[in-house]
Amino acid sequence: MAQNHDSVVAIYPGSFDPITSGHLDLIERGSRLFGRLIVAILQNEAKSALFTVSERMEMLNEAIAPYPNVEVDHFAGLLADYAVKKGARGILRGIRAISDYEYELQMALMNHRLQPRIETIFLPAGEQYSFVSSRLVKEVFTLGGDISGLVPAGVERRMRAKLATRL
Repeated sequence: MAQNHDSVVAIYPGSFDPITSGHLDLIERGSRLFGRLIVAILQNEAKSALFTVSERMEMLNEAIAPYPNVEVDHFAGLLADYAVKKGARGILRGIRAISDYEYELQMALMNHRLQPRIETIFLPAGEQYSFVSSRLVKEVFTLGGDISGLVPAGVERRMRAKLATRL
């Protein structure tokens, strides 16, 4: 049964530590595809994050202000279970390279096995962001490199403040 695009809820999950211009590109594009897009921060205590979940939520909320059908949330546990809880029909994932696809395909198939009603939608990264990852941005930044244009200005300011407190 076909659904009106305005009623379709999708989840865009990730660590968003920090949010990058590539993430924002996918959010903007996803906001046009789905009636409601939930940008969901995965709480993963195993990873050492630069920003707390609360800080990432603040930065994301600032960045998504232009998109009225996009909201920010966080979750722990299985993405498939979270998607059901939120009434989502889709999971949005960005693909930068073939290596991303291999990992993302495994995750998509597992999520589909866990929740067959939920589909994963892959969007290729915009050409100008195909090399950008949060991990790479943090690495370049901590080594003194210029990250302007790779993250929103507010995120860069927060990264500078965070680095200053660590010195």
